[in-house]
Amino acid sequence: MQAWKSFSAITVLAGLVACSSSPTGRNQLILFSDQDMSSLGAQSFEEMKKELKISKDKKVNAYVQCVAKSITDNVPKQSSFKEWEVVVFDSDQVNAFALPGGKIGVYTGLLDVAVNQDQLATVLGHEVAHVLADHSNERLSQSQLANAGLQVTSIALGASEYSEYRNATMAALGVGVQYGVILPYGRTQESEADIVGLELMAKSGFDPKQSVELWKNMAKASGGNTPPELLSTHPSHDTRIGDLSAKIKSLPKYEGKKPNCS
Repeated sequence: MQAWKSFSAITVLAGLVACSSSPTGRNQLILFSDQDMSSLGAQSFEEMKKELKISKDKKVNAYVQCVAKSITDNVPKQSSFKEWEVVVFDSDQVNAFALPGGKIGVYTGLLDVAVNQDQLATVLGHEVAHVLADHSNERLSQSQLANAGLQVTSIALGASEYSEYRNATMAALGVGVQYGVILPYGRTQESEADIVGLELMAKSGFDPKQSVELWKNMAKASGGNTPPELLSTHPSHDTRIGDLSAKIKSLPKYEGKKPNCS
């Protein structure tokens, strides 16, 4: 236990100078290495695959895989993992996520709201952008520094230790809602992922204008059951739509081939 505390203290001290910049130029505090985060993401993803129902619908899987591959083919090679893994979970949740280590999860409920390949690409571009921008690392680092009880400084946790801190760890990675622990991305991170994701999906050949239509669908699907923006860590639907509309006007015209995943 003493070794654990020493390792944690050393890591935090080292991290005090581990400042980095996000894709939009925002300063970030990053305490963990890409390899550490990839290991944590892969471990969490394996847990989810054991506990959540995986879709066996061949058509749905082929469709999601096609859209995801079109996105990830336009992502720079990552040093901490070789390839992206995509799994479709059979669930009514209107959601998707991407974890460090190249792990992408899509819930079938999302396909009722993201009604075409361009809208699905908007979501996947957004989630992949969270990974590219090190948002999980940033959030985990902030929690560690604030001594919020997320004792996961040593990524190489044994099975029993991982089990003890799993819920908090998964919350920090963005999938904690599955386990009754919610630690959402902040408004700044969400807005950043919107913009970076929009650029990525447009570069991949998808129609960026459909990002606005997606969020209109999201607003309808929520039935107005979202808190005021001031009380939420997520931008409001109207704010997102406004920001995306403004960004679309400044996007260059990409010459890439339009995917045919439908």
